[in-house]
Amino acid sequence: MDLTGKVALVTGAGSGIGKASALRFAQAGASVGVLSHTADEIAKTADEIGAAGGKALALTADVGDDAAMRQAVERLVGEFGRLDIVFANAGINGVWAPIDDLKPEEWDRTITTNLRGTYLTLHHSVPHLKKVGGGSVIVTASINGTRVFSNTGATAYSCTKAAQLAMVKMLALELAPQRIRVNAICPGIIETQIPDNTQSRNLESVKVPIEYPKGKVPLTDGKSGDSFDVAELALFLASDRAKHITGTPVWIDGAESLMVG
Repeated sequence: MDLTGKVALVTGAGSGIGKASALRFAQAGASVGVLSHTADEIAKTADEIGAAGGKALALTADVGDDAAMRQAVERLVGEFGRLDIVFANAGINGVWAPIDDLKPEEWDRTITTNLRGTYLTLHHSVPHLKKVGGGSVIVTASINGTRVFSNTGATAYSCTKAAQLAMVKMLALELAPQRIRVNAICPGIIETQIPDNTQSRNLESVKVPIEYPKGKVPLTDGKSGDSFDVAELALFLASDRAKHITGTPVWIDGAESLMVG
């Protein structure tokens, strides 16, 4: 899974899945634009890649900001001359609350980061993929909204994840003539920092009792996956080994999502 000579953009690369994937892409030979809305955080990712002998460019932008994302992509292409791989990974859990409790501004924030952010990332990146004659787009969705619907209160989050999967399938066909592959990664419980930006409120009133062994991931006897498990999948989808795979969601959850619907 050699990425030598390739240039990748990874959003949400300051921690978790994004950081692990950026490190893995660089180990495989890619020059990586690592993007986050937090300058200090993303500088650390770039420094780690550089210390390991890789090439990285730290980019600071809010993925929901059109002008900032345009400038970030232009800076990356200006630095490395091309763009081959786009990993639209940035996202938040946002507020999980009953629908009549969830505030419009809370809904909008989740939609802006997760869905508008994915759109803007691809909107500004795809022209550069076309210029080089093809490439790979990867989107981080989730088991929520695609296989699992039992996390009551997570409506805004789940809607963005379902929409991302629809976007992946639509764009897989739209971009196929340009040899651009578009796939989705749907993680289950992964040890990341995303729970830190989750706000839960009044969920007990809407919980539906289900038979589900809480925290029990069948494949690993309850142990969650980690960010580098997802990074290995991202590397495969980014590489030429996945050259005939497009429009495909890959659930990476140790069979967790197969127990509930």
